Amino acid sequence: MGTLETTSTLTSAMSVSNARHSSSTNPGDPRVEQQLAVATTILSQALDLLDNHLTSDEQLTVNSTHLPGSTIGKHLRHARDHFVLLLACMLSPAPRVLSYDTRIRNTPMETSLDGARKALHETISQLERVVPTADFNEEITLEAVTPHLHSFKTTLGRELWFASLHCVHHWSMVRVVAGEMGIQLDPDFGFAPSTLVYQGESKSHTE
Repeated sequence: MGTLETTSTLTSAMSVSNARHSSSTNPGDPRVEQQLAVATTILSQALDLLDNHLTSDEQLTVNSTHLPGSTIGKHLRHARDHFVLLLACMLSPAPRVLSYDTRIRNTPMETSLDGARKALHETISQLERVVPTADFNEEITLEAVTPHLHSFKTTLGRELWFASLHCVHHWSMVRVVAGEMGIQLDPDFGFAPSTLVYQGESKSHTE
């Protein structure tokens, strides 16, 4: 998927969301489905990686030379975990507390293409079920080890935005590891939506 195509995908998804949000449980807040569209689009990039670029389970576990300790499988798992933890927080009773320091290690998606596909599909499906009913302005407590334990006030909407951008950050490192194996990814893989929109607008002005 090229830069302009991905920009169009994100923009189209947001336009559809704007048209539908009046019938959702959050009529007045188009951010809900807009952010859902961005989150699912970014996670779908990982599915495209698994379906069209990786050919063996072993490629998920190859250690990076430039990023010691990094593997594609670890980055996919870690980025997806943030959505899983946020979803668990959304589904928990109030007052809600979120901690990204919880780790879900050694899961099948780190070592298995099929396991990774299943995990990503499950996360996308759960986002599509949970996010439309979320109150993006709801205040929750974020606990973080820095290494000292600190608590911060945040909102569900802000954390979904963060989880998506955090995902993009790890996709950029997946690009590095894939490149070391000679795997060429789509030009838009690992770029933030705002960057893709800017690149698309810049290219359209020069054509």
